[in-house]
Order: sequence, then structure tokens, then C-alpha cells
Amino acid sequence: MMKQQKVKILAIESSCDETAAAVVEDGRKVLSNVISSQIEIHTVYGGVVPEIASRKHLEAIDGVIGKALADSSCTWDDIDAIAVTQGPGLVGALLVGVSEAKSLAYALHKPLIGVHHIEGHIAANYISDPEWQPPFLCLVISGGHTYLCIVEDYGVNRMLGETRDDAAGEAFDKVARAIGLGYPGGPKLQKAALEGNPEAFHFPRPCLEEEGYDFSFSGLKSAVLNTLNHLKMTGEAFTQADIAASFQAAVTDVLVGKTMQAAGEYGIRRVAMAGGVSANAAIRKAMQEACDFRGITLSVPSISLCTDNAAMIGSAAYFTYLRGDFAGPALNAEPDMPLLVR
Repeated sequence: MMKQQKVKILAIESSCDETAAAVVEDGRKVLSNVISSQIEIHTVYGGVVPEIASRKHLEAIDGVIGKALADSSCTWDDIDAIAVTQGPGLVGALLVGVSEAKSLAYALHKPLIGVHHIEGHIAANYISDPEWQPPFLCLVISGGHTYLCIVEDYGVNRMLGETRDDAAGEAFDKVARAIGLGYPGGPKLQKAALEGNPEAFHFPRPCLEEEGYDFSFSGLKSAVLNTLNHLKMTGEAFTQADIAASFQAAVTDVLVGKTMQAAGEYGIRRVAMAGGVSANAAIRKAMQEACDFRGITLSVPSISLCTDNAAMIGSAAYFTYLRGDFAGPALNAEPDMPLLVR
């Protein structure tokens, strides 16, 4: 019997401020993964400036794709399909990637695959653990999204809950800015928290005692800001580290608590994390301890696959490729693209 040819997908990611391209084989083996970061550029402005991000994507994308192809030791003839993040994200940034992918697919006569950014984050687990597969419960935590869903099959997600307002990563960034840590807030707040007392301040754990699996971090953020204003007005001494550690502890309790509640209610013994905030060491540690206590198997992507990258897009695209669900020339960026159940 002739051995089945391995499927190689060139993937592009440009949803925010990372210009990325990768070549992924059979959805789980990364042949190359190239990222051009804009963090230093946007740090000057205290956050991502959409117009600047789009311009930098335009400048970097051809070089990033060329390096990804070279690093994989592949030629265009070896590539079976072109995949790209279709949404959600910054519309101008997404359009750069989508336009590039459409042009390549047309010129090279390759199938085109549009990928939901969050499905990419979930699929990062298939790269970090080649044996990992659905079904499982997944907590997706990033700068713009907080979801708790059951991944019933590849690309088939049953939504249990989502954020009603600020996403977890957004709250991290806003609190980091408020206590003077600057951008990017998440990593800086985590570092500051290492030196702080997580019990110095008791911030609320929103939604933790409520039924259902929605999240809300706007009130928690406001509680931190109100505490800061009170401390400054009264002249009470405090440290950035204590505020950071106490805030991080509150977010961690909510994320882990809700995930364990869902695992118990639905009888799920396999849990995964995904998204940029899942790189947070305190959250990873707390989730691992909670899963170990309950005999639940936990999958968390490697740190490099938690943040935005194209390898995760290539992984998610592979399972779409197997379904033959290809896009046409009408594929467009969708900045508010919902995570749908197929």
C-alpha cells in the first residue's frame, strides 16, 4: 500500500501586532514558525496602535513568509494549502494577512483556508501534545477573549460561558497601566506579582459564586482602581507588587474555580488552556494543582505557543483541510468573527 503523503500547510497570522508565518505538517508537527514582533514599537504609545500595526504588517509579511518557507526546507510545490487568520482581530491588520493569503492561493493554485483565531489558540494544544485530541474542556484566556467551552471535535465547540465585559488579558493590561507598570501589561504584572503578597488586598472574585460559566473582570478592575485612589488620598503606603499579586490571585481564583465547576458538572476529566494569558505562571500552577487534586489531565501549550503565532493557525487549518472546507476569493477579514459551533 502506498504511504499517504503528509499534508503541509503554510499559515499566516496577523490579527494584532505579531506578523507570523509557519509551515505545519499534519496539524501537529511544526516545520517552521517565524514571528516578527511589534512590541517595542507600540510600547512607546502604551498599547497597540491599529494603523501602525497594519503598516508594519505590510512591511514584514513577505520576509516572514519567505523565512518560514526557507526554515521548513520546503518549496512552494511542497505546500498543500494556504491558511490565514480570518478573525477576530484588528481589521486593518487582518486584511494584510488575508490579502496576502488570497494572492498566494490564487497565484499558486492552492486551496485557501480561513481560520478563527481562537480555534488556532485551542489547536496549539495539538502541537504541544501530539496525543491530545477532543473531547475536552478548554479555558481560552487572551487579551481580547475569555471563553470556557467544550471542544467536542476538531473545530466543533460547545460554548459554556464567556466574558460579559473585559477579557482577562484586557484587565491585566489596564491594571498594569494603573499601577505604573506600562505595556505590555500582562508579563510585567506577573513579574511584579512575584515580589508581592497575594493576600495584601482582598479584591472581589466576580461571578465565582454565580450559576453558569460567564466571566466578568470589569468590576474587579474597578475595585483595584478604587483601592488605588483610596490609598493615594489617605496617604497609606502600598507597593506595586502587593497590588499586582492580589489582583492576579483574584483573577486566578475565578478562572480556575469556574473551570473546575464546569469539569465537575459535565463529568470531564480532560482540561486544556489556551491563549496568551495561559502563559501566566501563577495561573498555570494553580490550574495544574486543581486538576491534580481532582485527578484531571491538564494540557497547556508551551509558552511560545500561548501567544499569537502562525503554527497554531496551521494546526487548526489542517483539520479544516481534512473536511475539505475551503474558502473562495470572497474570503474577507472579520474583526468580530464569532466562535461558532459547526
